[in-house]
Amino acid sequence: MILGIGTDLANIDRIQATLDRFGDRFRDRVFTATEQRKAQGRKDVAGTYAKRWAAKEACSKALGTGLRMGISWKDMSVSNLRSGQPVMHLTGWAAERLKQMTPAGYEAVVHVTLTDDHPWAQAFVVIEACPVPNRET
Repeated sequence: MILGIGTDLANIDRIQATLDRFGDRFRDRVFTATEQRKAQGRKDVAGTYAKRWAAKEACSKALGTGLRMGISWKDMSVSNLRSGQPVMHLTGWAAERLKQMTPAGYEAVVHVTLTDDHPWAQAFVVIEACPVPNRET
């Protein structure tokens, strides 16, 4: 069953302007060390940050909270599998909110997809509840 859906559209040029103006202060407030390493290693640094910004916004919407109720930017982070597929990780209050919204007998799976076409970066997040397999012997 679907527990939440969120989407966000970010302007890459706006993220670049914010990076130019605030630099590490912005990066350290919003992005985890893993996200920063990923972005700094890419040709399109601002585009990489913009996609992750959009993913965090989309995730907060899927959680039903937006960026309030104690959820911080770094409570949601994106990494990539070797295949390149993005993966959303939740910690802190975001993980607690996910636990609260997941029915007993189910486990939550957070799906995320990212795309960009300059000057736009977009993310979709779907939170799915999957039944926990019965492991009785």
